[in-house]
Amino acid sequence: MEAIRKQATKLREQVARQQQAVLKQFGAGGYGGSDNLVTDEAELHQHQKLEKLYISTRAGKHYQRDIVRGVEGYIVTGSKQLEIGTKLSEDSRKYGSENTCTSGSTLSRAALNHGRARAQMEKERGNLLKALGTQVAEPLRAMVMGAPLEDARHLAQRYDRMRQEGEAQAIEVAKRQAKVRETPGNSESIMKLEAAEAKLQDLKANMAILGKEAAAAMAAVEAQQQRLTLQRLIAMIEAERTYHQRVLQILDQLGGEMISERQRIEASPSPSMDNTMPPPPPYEEVNGVYASQTHNGTTDSMGYFLGEVMHPYQAESDVELNLSIGDYVVVRKVYNLLRLNIFII
Repeated sequence: MEAIRKQATKLREQVARQQQAVLKQFGAGGYGGSDNLVTDEAELHQHQKLEKLYISTRAGKHYQRDIVRGVEGYIVTGSKQLEIGTKLSEDSRKYGSENTCTSGSTLSRAALNHGRARAQMEKERGNLLKALGTQVAEPLRAMVMGAPLEDARHLAQRYDRMRQEGEAQAIEVAKRQAKVRETPGNSESIMKLEAAEAKLQDLKANMAILGKEAAAAMAAVEAQQQRLTLQRLIAMIEAERTYHQRVLQILDQLGGEMISERQRIEASPSPSMDNTMPPPPPYEEVNGVYASQTHNGTTDSMGYFLGEVMHPYQAESDVELNLSIGDYVVVRKVYNLLRLNIFII
């Protein structure tokens, strides 16, 4: 749509310039002259200035609208994150306050600290979302939908319509001038020409006044757009920076508390376990005792002993086991074959 509008404006200016050249040629030696033309240099400059202001303010409006949409989307997403973070904070607090662990309260304290820190971070997130809404989205939305921009645009559009009317009236004056030259002394033609020229002069005067008003209004809106949009961007950055700084402080404090709890755990002695199984006796000792008590491939009344693996062994079938040095195995039978002890596990 904008491309079509630009093309139409360029065509209109080209036609106006051509009309100006033709009218100058017609009026060089006859009645009237170039003073009756609507498309003089000053008016053309005014028109081009308004065209640039119109494009600039429209682009500024679109950018403001994009910022509002982006901030609103960020607020929606942030609200969901706030909800999830608050739930996590409540879960951590609940575990820390209702812990039933009998081996210590370290994790309970850590959970309470985490819940407290998470609640503070979500509070900061809520403040950020509120600031983005009130300090960024609402002012920009008000300007996008506000009256100053629309009023300035209406003035520019009225000027554009009056300019087109003036161009048409200039053509009418040129026709009247040509007719007067064709029929000199015709009072009716002269009166119509004078009326057409008077109307053209009125249009030119009104165009000059309206053009200045429209240009001043559009320039004021453009300046306000530039100033306000920059201010809101700075406010958004400041709000985000404050949020991240405070969250970092909370995380630093929480991290220090967590590290302290971990160091306390590592420094404390390991709790003793009840009914701890004593370490198994050395393999040589056990094997020497029970091997001497083995008769015909059977053991004594105990029927088994515990042995430590001294050499690794890789299983060669599904009924064998992989053994590594330091493993303990229960030996149920011992065979002495070719001076090698063979154990049934």
